[in-house]
Amino acid sequence: MTEEAENEITEITHKNQRMRLLEIVRIMRKHDFIRNFVKQQHPAEIRQALEELGPTFIKAGQLLSTRPDLISPTFIKEFRKLQDDVTADSFATVEKIFSEQTGKQVDQVFSDFEKEPFASASIGQTHRATLKNGTRVVVKIQHPDVEKLVATDLALFSQALKIVKFVPDISVVDPVEVFEEVRHSLLSEINTENEVHNGTRFYQLNNHHGIFLVPRVYEEYSTQKILVNDEMPGISIEEIADQKLSQNPVEAKKQQQTRTFLARALVENFIKQVFVDNFFHADPHPGNILFWKIPKFEPHIQPDLERQLRARFKPKTNLPDYRLIYLDFGMMGKLTPNLADGIANVVIALNTKEPRSIGQALLAICNRTGEVDQEDFYDQLAVFLAPYLHSGLGEIDFPTFIYEIISLCRQNNLQAKPEVTLLVKAFGLLEGLVAQLDPKLSMMDIARPFGRKYLRQKFNFRNDVEDTILNLFNATKSLPQLPIKAEKVLDLLLQGQGRMNIRYKGQDSLLNRFEQIVNRLMVTIVLAAIILSSSLLVQGSAGHPAIYNIGVTGYLISFLIIVLLILDEMRRYFKHKK
Repeated sequence: MTEEAENEITEITHKNQRMRLLEIVRIMRKHDFIRNFVKQQHPAEIRQALEELGPTFIKAGQLLSTRPDLISPTFIKEFRKLQDDVTADSFATVEKIFSEQTGKQVDQVFSDFEKEPFASASIGQTHRATLKNGTRVVVKIQHPDVEKLVATDLALFSQALKIVKFVPDISVVDPVEVFEEVRHSLLSEINTENEVHNGTRFYQLNNHHGIFLVPRVYEEYSTQKILVNDEMPGISIEEIADQKLSQNPVEAKKQQQTRTFLARALVENFIKQVFVDNFFHADPHPGNILFWKIPKFEPHIQPDLERQLRARFKPKTNLPDYRLIYLDFGMMGKLTPNLADGIANVVIALNTKEPRSIGQALLAICNRTGEVDQEDFYDQLAVFLAPYLHSGLGEIDFPTFIYEIISLCRQNNLQAKPEVTLLVKAFGLLEGLVAQLDPKLSMMDIARPFGRKYLRQKFNFRNDVEDTILNLFNATKSLPQLPIKAEKVLDLLLQGQGRMNIRYKGQDSLLNRFEQIVNRLMVTIVLAAIILSSSLLVQGSAGHPAIYNIGVTGYLISFLIIVLLILDEMRRYFKHKK
């Protein structure tokens, strides 16, 4: 999102801004938007509100449907029903945008360009076309003024949050945090250059890696509002997963072998993306993964697109005659090597099924937003994980699991890093697809061999052995000195100079409470002294107005201190109750 585009908001008349703002507030009040959203209740009502609010809000809801760290599983399920219903732009508008963005006319770049789009969504519409060299491509073109409209709606929605005065009894989610996350994601998505760079990098890392193909992005024709990439054949992988097995046992066995091979390939490739590339597809739902059966080469009857692809993607002899194709690179995850190591430690800890080890690994990949009682966190985590540690992967409801564990972290002043929540969400989507293809397949079983290989690469066992031998040598040298050191310790204890530090769970809280009690006791003693002194002064002040006034002032000070103590105690009570 450019600074110029954001500044264009000011160009809209105050009348239009006011009318749109009033419309947003009206629809929000009609559906009790703030209350329902903050309490995460009545998801269907919120979905209807988003549909009435228009394309910007529909897209925001679709983005939220991919964020299990921000909204509950029921809202995620409901928001996935949101459908774009945007009228397509005319071909004249498309030609104008293409010319403004690239400096070329459509017929200068393409030998054929379908005037009617085959898809139109909130951000843009997509056309099929053919480059001058005969390559079949798809062209995604952003709707005009999308930047300004999105920025305006987001600015007005921010104002609406302030206008609709409501403080909920229980805040399940933080609306400000959600708004900022959606704002960032939406402004990032309308800049097509991000998808261009992501698509190019993913193509370099994964195209022809095993059975995987990735459409090539044509950067020379792509801009901030235009994306041009290869047209790819195939059907959604979900059709393969939902296909009924044949009645013929031999054929059914072949079908299941294909599904198992696809499931294993998806998991192994995803693990590579995360731990080798540190760059992964963050939205691997079935609609973004195609299955393509490579046809036999028959040049006289084969369609142009399949003939082109058959010639370019020559199958290797050790691979089956089908491919998986990744699409849509608008939402990608990027990890630093250190963060990837931290995530690997979490996976290793999960295999141990020890809550303390899992907790220590989680602490390493979370940001601390306040004081953290680690022992208390380990205890809560152990209770939470107990039912999951004895369940199979296919038995776990991942959206609920993710939402609850992130909530547990937040309660302990821990905030999962955005890259981690994106990875867990992608893992959940992929796990659902793998379970459809082969319910008996365990993603952890596939990941275990890779984990061993990853550890061998990351840790230098030769150095570890050398360090161990050196430590053992130093320990051997220290053995003769142990009796002398033991004698010194006994001498210190006998002389009364020994000191032992003991720390226990909740120590800081108990000491703070004890300090408060001592402070209150001291205040009470001082207060009693003031009241007693004031009483003596008032009793003995006959004929001395000044002394009488001092005594009354003492009473007033005492009364003020008592009121403050009562108010402070009430504040503590209600704060603790919340």
